[in-house]
Amino acid sequence: MSFHTYLLRCSDGSYYAGHAEDLQYRLAQHQSGALGGYTAKRRPVTLVWSEMFSERDEAFAAERQIKGWSRAKKEALIAGDFDALRQLASRSVLRDEASTRSASPQDERMEHVEAGPVIVLVRPQLGENIGKAARAMLNFGLTEMRLVAPRDGWPNPSAGPAASGADVVLERAQVFDSVAAAVADCTQVYATTVRKRGVTKPVVTPEVAAREIHASSGRAAILFGPERSGLETDDVALARTIVTVPINPEFGSLNLAQAVILVAYEWSKHVALAQPPEVVLPLPAPQEELDGMIGQLDDMLDSAGFYFPPDRVPTTRRTLRTLLTKPGWSSQEVRTLRGVLSALANPRQR
Repeated sequence: MSFHTYLLRCSDGSYYAGHAEDLQYRLAQHQSGALGGYTAKRRPVTLVWSEMFSERDEAFAAERQIKGWSRAKKEALIAGDFDALRQLASRSVLRDEASTRSASPQDERMEHVEAGPVIVLVRPQLGENIGKAARAMLNFGLTEMRLVAPRDGWPNPSAGPAASGADVVLERAQVFDSVAAAVADCTQVYATTVRKRGVTKPVVTPEVAAREIHASSGRAAILFGPERSGLETDDVALARTIVTVPINPEFGSLNLAQAVILVAYEWSKHVALAQPPEVVLPLPAPQEELDGMIGQLDDMLDSAGFYFPPDRVPTTRRTLRTLLTKPGWSSQEVRTLRGVLSALANPRQR
């Protein structure tokens, strides 16, 4: 069995990366619009590159890697220009600023999610932590990240791998010189901190902040401080409200991604993100079927001498009935177990 990673060029000039077991069938799905999603709105699409792998995990890993590449890197791959590809890789560019965007399926999935608060990372230190924060954001439907004076500049080559596919957040990230500039268009500004800063402001939990953000029509921003020290007093002073989490007073240290995910989760509880699909359970078996199964088991146990001593028989039978009536057996399950009992009572000679 083989698997393919592939690149499609869409009608608007953007690129779509994917992987599939049957490449020709998947391509036909994209071309017909049967898959829905990103490519359905950008047909016709053209297959411009593919590579075969022996394992699905390898194909999926290649897809995720290519999704994080700039448009220039994708086009170097399509052209087979590996010298240019190596040069571009050494520059560690995530996206080309002046090119038609190179999209991932995340763009399509986020079109129908309510615009959430802006996540503002103030003087973040490590690219890995920016990437992890982006991953936490996208988990719960947030895509707008703003960076205030990131220590190691931007873009940061360490952010992409740590984001684990949340490239839509990284490619849209904006950089500002100051907190004031980053929140200038926001009507609600929250500062996350677990320490008192000598600034008198309302203090709320992430749950309360989420309700306030949903109730307001203006843009909201939530500030997160540097990994080592958190927000400074002047940063908190720019906010209108402080957000803090009830936490162990003996160990109140959260890493950046943990703090982001707590706030993002509370916001997500009020929007229609995808939920695990409900499984349609079979109807419970009629009581007559269940009684027949229990009776069959009872006869077998009686013949095997299971019920002993005699004075415990009523209690033992009652316990077994309680056990067998708890799960809400379906008719199929009852038939299956009765087949098991019949096989035990009349074993086949093999």
